[in-house]
Order: sequence, then C-alpha cells, then structure tokens
Amino acid sequence: MKALILNSGTGSRMGMLTADGPKCGTLLNESAGKSETILSRQLRLLHLEGVDEVVITTGKWDEKIRDICRPFEGQMEFTFIYNPEYANTNYIYSMFLAGDMEDDLVLMHGDLVFHPLALHSVLQSPVSCMAVSSTVPLPEKDFKAVILDGTIRKVGIEFFDDAMAAQPLYYLKKKDWLVFRDAIRSFCRDAQVHCYAENAMNTVTDRMDLHPMDLKDILCQEVDTPEDLQVVKERLKDLEHMKVYLSFSTDVLHAGHLHLIHRAQAYGQVCVGVLSDEAVSSYKRFPLLSEKEREEMFRSLPGVEVVSQKELSYRENLEDLRPDFVMHGDDWREGFQAPVRSEVIKVLSEWGGTLVEYPYRQDRRLKMLEGRVREELSLPDSRRARLRKLLGMKGLITAMEAHSGITGLIVENTAVLEDTGGAHQFDAMWISSLCDSTAKGKPDIELVDMTSRFRTIDDIMEVTTKPIIFDGDTGGLTEHFVYTVRTLERMGVSMVIIEDKVGLKKNSLFGNEVQQTQDSIEHFSEKIRAGKKAQKSRDFMICARIESLILEQGMEDALTRAAAFTRAGADAIMIHSRKKDPAEIFEFLSRFRASDPQTPLVVVPTSFHQVTEEEFRRRGANVVIYANQLTRAGFPAMKKAAETILKHHRALECDEMLMPFQEIIRLIPEEM
Repeated sequence: MKALILNSGTGSRMGMLTADGPKCGTLLNESAGKSETILSRQLRLLHLEGVDEVVITTGKWDEKIRDICRPFEGQMEFTFIYNPEYANTNYIYSMFLAGDMEDDLVLMHGDLVFHPLALHSVLQSPVSCMAVSSTVPLPEKDFKAVILDGTIRKVGIEFFDDAMAAQPLYYLKKKDWLVFRDAIRSFCRDAQVHCYAENAMNTVTDRMDLHPMDLKDILCQEVDTPEDLQVVKERLKDLEHMKVYLSFSTDVLHAGHLHLIHRAQAYGQVCVGVLSDEAVSSYKRFPLLSEKEREEMFRSLPGVEVVSQKELSYRENLEDLRPDFVMHGDDWREGFQAPVRSEVIKVLSEWGGTLVEYPYRQDRRLKMLEGRVREELSLPDSRRARLRKLLGMKGLITAMEAHSGITGLIVENTAVLEDTGGAHQFDAMWISSLCDSTAKGKPDIELVDMTSRFRTIDDIMEVTTKPIIFDGDTGGLTEHFVYTVRTLERMGVSMVIIEDKVGLKKNSLFGNEVQQTQDSIEHFSEKIRAGKKAQKSRDFMICARIESLILEQGMEDALTRAAAFTRAGADAIMIHSRKKDPAEIFEFLSRFRASDPQTPLVVVPTSFHQVTEEEFRRRGANVVIYANQLTRAGFPAMKKAAETILKHHRALECDEMLMPFQEIIRLIPEEM
C-alpha cells in the first residue's frame, strides 16, 4: 500500500501563516520537544499504521516540503511529484502527474488533520472508502458525499440531498483507484484541470465500489484558514488527555510490542496492565520473568504508566481507570479469549470507550524469540524449579496424566476460559506407572523398568515445558531409590511420589482385595532421608504417599505416618483413598493442617471425583492429580472405532467419531 498526499497548493487562505512556507508546514503544537507540523503528523501516523511508501505532490514549496520529510527518510520511502503548473491548476492535475501508481492507495490532502483512529478505521476497511461524518452538520462550502444504498455516488461542495459531511481521506483498493485514475487522465487530456479530482470521480462511481467510513465525532478536518487551525489545535489539546490501556503478559519486549505502544501513545496517555504470574501461567506458558520484573521492564519505557492486572479479564482495571481506548491485536477474535474481548467491548460501552485492534502478524523473528523462551523453559534446571514456584504462587495446582509425547502436548496446550473471566490450564504433568504400563500393554506391577519409564519422560520433555511429577511406585530398594532420585533430578523432573509399601507392587485401588504389605514407618523414613541426601538441588521434591486409608489401617496410622515422613524430610504428603465418599480425605486434610500448615498436600480424586478443585483448596490441599483420565478416555474411543469398522466393513461410519488429522498435526510443534 502507498500513500498519496496532495501538497501542490499555495495555501493563500492562511494569510501570513503561509507567507514563508507551505500550509502543510504549519505548526500544530509548539511545546518543548513536541513541535509538529500538519505534514509531519500525517507521516508519523502513517508510519505507525505501517504505510511507509509515500508519494507527495508539490508545487511552490517543493524544497520546504522535502525538508519536512527528511527526518522520516530512514524509515519511509518518498517520491516527490512536482507540479510546474501549480499556480494554474487544481490538485486533479497533480494527481494526473502522480498517476503511475498501481497499488492500494491511501489518499489525503496535505492540510488534513486527523485522529489516529480516523486513519486506522479507514485503513482497516475491507473495501474502498472515504471519511464521512453522520454527526457533523453539512458544511456550506466543503465536501459532502451523496450516499445511496450504502455506497458513495457523488462527492462535491454542491450536494446536500442524501449527503454527509465528507473529508478528503480515502482508502482505495487498486481496482477502484485505477478506475478513478483513468477518469482523471481523461479530464486532464481534455484540459479540465481547474476542477476537483472528485468531479472526475463522479463520472465513474458506478464502476467503483466506494463506501462511506462514518467517523462521527472523531477528529478529521482540513485546515483552510487560521480559524480552522485554532479549532484543530484545541481539539488536539483535548486528545492529549485521553487514556489508552494495553495488557501484556510478555517477558520479552520486542519491536512488535514497542510499535504497539508507540501507536497507543499517538492516542493519548498509555497505561500498561501487566498480567500477574498466576494469570499468565493459567492460560499460557510459565513466565520467565516474575510479575515484578515484567512491571519494571515496562516502567523503563518513557511515558508509560504500569499497573498490575490480576486476571485475564480486564474488567477490574477498566472500571478503575475508565480508559478512552483499549488496544489489542485482532488474534483474540476467535478462540478461548474471544469472551474476554466481548467483555472488554461491553465494559467500554458503559462510558463510550473504544476497542482498537491491529492485525496480528506472525513475525519470523518473534517466532524465534518464543522458541528460545520455550527452550529455556524446557531446560532441566528451569523446569525442575517451576513446581515449587507454582505452589508458592497459586497455592493449589493441577496435574494431568501424560503417557506419551502427544498426550503431553494435549496437557501442555489445553486451556479454557472460565465464567469468572480467568483462564485455566493444567500446571503440571503426572507420569503414572499405571498409564505407562497400560500404554505398553503390561500389568501395573513394576514390570516396566525405570530405564523404559525414563524414555517416556524423555519423549514428553522433548515437546513440552510444564513441570513433571513422576510416579515412583514404592521407590524400590533404598539403594536403588538413591539413583532414581539423581536421575530424575538430572532430567528436570520436579517431584517423585513414592508409596509406603513393600514387595511386589499392586495397584492401590484394589485395596485389600489383593495382598499388599505396608512398609514400616522407620524403613520408609530412612528411604526418604536417603533420597533427600542424594539430591543436588533444593528444587527437587520427594512426596510420601500414604496407603493407610487404602489398606484400612485407620486415620490415626495415616496421620502418624504423615508426621513421621515430614520429619524425615518429605517435601509433600499424598493421601489416597479408594472410597467414593471423600469424608476420610477431608478429615485427613483438616487434622493434618491443624498441626502442619506448610507441607504441601497431594490428592488424587479418581474415586472421589465429585469434589471440585476449589473445595480441595479450601480444605488445605495443594496439588490435585488427575491420574489416568486421558488413558481411560482414549481406549473406549479406539475400541469403538475398531468395532465400527469391523461391523460395517469400511471406515465411513467411523469418521464422525474421529478428530481430523490436521487438528492433531497442529498440536505438534514444527520445531523442537
């Protein structure tokens, strides 16, 4: 897209203001460090909108117009079209001389002053358009646009019926510009060079698709006289007090972010809401920088106020700040953030605020930056430490089982928007012995050795970044457990959970239906101490899983073991039950918390699945593990698909229960 700015006039109606220079060189403000002319303001706003190829027609003040443009030469490309007949022709002839362009075009007069939203609105139009206003009274001597059936049929000063006030700010699609250009050429070849270019356009509007862009009260005004200049200056002063709100979760400031902030500063005073660590980690990857560090990063930018945004929802901050504008990329129009966008629009409407959206473009460099961040998050030291950080940040975290790279990607990328305006995703992954064994078609009796299970961890770690909690079964012999701890810690696993049983492992949900032997408090405590002594960093966590309720040994035994294992150095306690009634789990949580308010408590609501995460939080739990739901969901679907194909001797009937492979492929990152 190119811009065509018409500046060949002499500006005689401005009197002494244009005695020594062009009208487009008239100063709009003269405060220290802020001197800006009409033309330099136009160029600044065009550049902010991404329009960097500019054609400018000139006349009497050719050299001075070039001087105004020189500060922009490093960032914009200029073509100057000199009209030697500037004193004897109207701008139609200048447009004739500039008529070699064959691009989408933004066309404006060089004396036009507009709010950045006016230019943005015009440029975002999907069709050719001209700026009009349904709220400004029809002027006597300035442009009006005749609008019939939603399109512009005539433009001129003489039209009043079916008309709106119009300003010479156009966005013309290439096909419409070429029709307009041909009409200009026809007029000029017939020596009709003293009229407006719109006279030529009026002869071909039936071949153009030109629509009105109703700016209503948004500033868009030509400066023809000193009185016009004074009006425009007053309106620009009012705009300086407008408030603009942006929300950021990023911990890497790049050129795209800075450009958006500069755009926002053209609208008024900028306030950046920095999403809290909890809000970011609830819908996106874990932030590399803390909330405080990210706030300081934005405070270092000149002219930017910074506040904390506690949730994904903007409502609280918007109602407090009441900004005139909110800015955001248009990538949230679809997907799980779409309700957040709808809420923003609704809240802004309460005081007449406006949402301004810019096209979201996936820049290759930004993709590389994000890739580097993901690499950092997936490094063992970074991943291992994150579980403790999340516990400290959120109080309660959730983990979903994963048993392969693709299930890990599902856990990594699945997020939903909640009715409260926040977002929710799993915080960690649970590598279950049961699900790992099941995926390999083996019984859950520690038959799958640690080497094989470590390969599962590798598969998942290679494509994900979330912390990993590992099901260590009984931990095996104490001498073996020491090496398991060191290996898991070195790999970047955050927590290992071991259960206080000995002998051949049997799944806990069988309870006393199969023979299971609980380890002694003394021996299991020694295993915990040995594991803690073996680890090299303070980030790695050993969680003691207590089987007393499963084996019907009673509440007192469970609480006694919990206290002893904590004294032995366990970083967390997991309490389990196979009863559907959560009463005994609730009792344990309550009684343990009465004597120990700090040690994290882990629950696995496979049987007592009716309890919500919020209720677990209120009762003192810190980690909720969904231990086998992905495995249990997958096998019935696969079995049904196989039966359907067998039944019908073809795959047609099976298709409706299948996810398209394109959607599965989208889960898989292109680069690891």
